[in-house]
Amino acid sequence: MSNSSSITQFLLLAFADTWELQLLHFWLFLGIYLAALLGNSLIIGAVACDHHLHTPMYFFLFNLSLLDLGFISTTVPKAMANSLWDTRAISYPGCAAQLFLFLFLMSAEYFLLTVMAYDRYVAICKPLHYGTLLGSRACVHMAAAAWGCGFLNAVLHTASTFSLPLCKGNAVDQFFCEVPQILKLACSDAYLREVGVLVVSVCLGFGCFVFILLSYVQIFRAVLRIASKQGQHKVFSTCLPHLAVVSLFISTGSFAYLKPPSISSPSLDLLVAVLYSVVPPALNPLIYSMRNHEIKDALTKLMTGCFLEVINCLLSSA
Repeated sequence: MSNSSSITQFLLLAFADTWELQLLHFWLFLGIYLAALLGNSLIIGAVACDHHLHTPMYFFLFNLSLLDLGFISTTVPKAMANSLWDTRAISYPGCAAQLFLFLFLMSAEYFLLTVMAYDRYVAICKPLHYGTLLGSRACVHMAAAAWGCGFLNAVLHTASTFSLPLCKGNAVDQFFCEVPQILKLACSDAYLREVGVLVVSVCLGFGCFVFILLSYVQIFRAVLRIASKQGQHKVFSTCLPHLAVVSLFISTGSFAYLKPPSISSPSLDLLVAVLYSVVPPALNPLIYSMRNHEIKDALTKLMTGCFLEVINCLLSSA
């Protein structure tokens, strides 16, 4: 294809050449997707229904679960449909919409993780000022800022990427529409504009990373000054899950967007994309609930309440 005006659809990367392997990928992605839906929905329900969890930390966790639901729903259902129906096609508008939603939700999640690091810093290092610095209005403003910054970042990149002339065909070497893969299709003298926008986003992302890093340096210094082992365990139970989520998200996402072209290959790109776009939304509920007794208690109450409601409905209908 000579230019982008003649492109009506893109061809995504096929997981395998045989129908059996494509079906295997479908069932694998379906299992991960259902686990992500169930886990994040349970956290959303627990935080919404249990008034003991109406605190800043769980308010941000509620927003994170919403972002994770949208994040994994942007890419995985289309990949499953392509595997099931043995096709690679995605329309030009569909690709643009997928890229926009993916960037929006990924950026908003990263900004929200930065806000959550600030929440933990204030809770542990400045506990007397926690109610003042993180009141309900401040929490809503910070969450809205994370969503808004993600939206603006997505608009900027989507507009910049899809305004480029595409001279190198329409085959995207990824199972979803991704900026680095679209740039590979751009004319060699036109992609530098989007690279400039990408550099600005990388600098902003690096600033957030430094903020998170400094926050946790201060947190761990404060933890080491706690004499009580029980107190240290309580702090670690709330901080380590967040640190694990941040580490997985930043390391895999940074590698996907910043790795040198010399080490790029379809199989490596696919593996890294799965690690930062599919795995975190599925693992986040498990990571946050594994060491958190309040979440476990709320989930137990929620599931017990649902079970009793079902029993009451069955008895009343009988």
